[in-house]
Amino acid sequence: MKLDRMLGILNNLLQNDRVTAPYLAEKFEVNRRTIGRDIDALCQAGIPIVTHQGTGGGISIAEGFKLDKSILTADELSGIIAAIKGIGSVSEQSQIERVLDKLGANANAVVSMHEPIVIDLASYYKGQLTEKIEIIKRAILTGLLIEFDYYYGKGESRRKIEPYIVIFQWTSWYVFGFCLERQDWRMFKLNRLWNLRQTDEPFTMRDIPPEKRDFNSHLTDDIKLVALFDKSAKYQLIEAFGLDSFHEDDEGLHFEFGYSNRNYMMGWLLSFGDKVKVLQPPDIADEIQAIAKNILSRYS
Repeated sequence: MKLDRMLGILNNLLQNDRVTAPYLAEKFEVNRRTIGRDIDALCQAGIPIVTHQGTGGGISIAEGFKLDKSILTADELSGIIAAIKGIGSVSEQSQIERVLDKLGANANAVVSMHEPIVIDLASYYKGQLTEKIEIIKRAILTGLLIEFDYYYGKGESRRKIEPYIVIFQWTSWYVFGFCLERQDWRMFKLNRLWNLRQTDEPFTMRDIPPEKRDFNSHLTDDIKLVALFDKSAKYQLIEAFGLDSFHEDDEGLHFEFGYSNRNYMMGWLLSFGDKVKVLQPPDIADEIQAIAKNILSRYS
């Protein structure tokens, strides 16, 4: 296709200081006259292409139009590549491959594509996650409502929202938008969100209030957990909440933390078995005690 060939020519001109018409004709399997027409079309589109006659001549983009790679160090480019590969774990692979190719897939690349940092933002259901992100992204760019089934502590419901931002935070993916049912801004976790579809209903973009842009505020932590952990659980507390999340004495590890997701906190505490005793709040301690009794009765 002509458009694909023209984009290919432009990419070659961006990656090389100068190329020849015979080289382009051979590469794209057309004659030199066709290459000439493509170059003219690129010029009409506003790309400042210059032709040089004589020995050492060829075709190039006018000086100053291309990004000077020297403004980015090898370390900076390496960081960009790592970030692109990270988002590639939840994006359409062809898009990422094209971007990486433009950053230096040739032999004279400034940095190696074998970036030593691996960022995998996906989960065990990567396929569905990628599809969800792509649907939401298209809806945001086209200004269309999305709707989905949402599962949470109180049950499930069908929601319709104006999508604004896809967010990765606290090891999970969320979509932030204006919920038409609640008439308020909400964050929805993607792995609780199913049967997602983009509607044909357009919406007018709202201004996001400054206080709503603090996405941490949507993940509230207004309930305090106080617990005493066995010293053998130290590495798990450090892994989950950091070195300063507890203090240690002869009794064990004293831990305090604010949370909002009760189900998540219950599951996390139960994963420690008999290595933890909940001191506050009392309803969490009572529920763990009841669960322990039920487990004991199953094995009696």
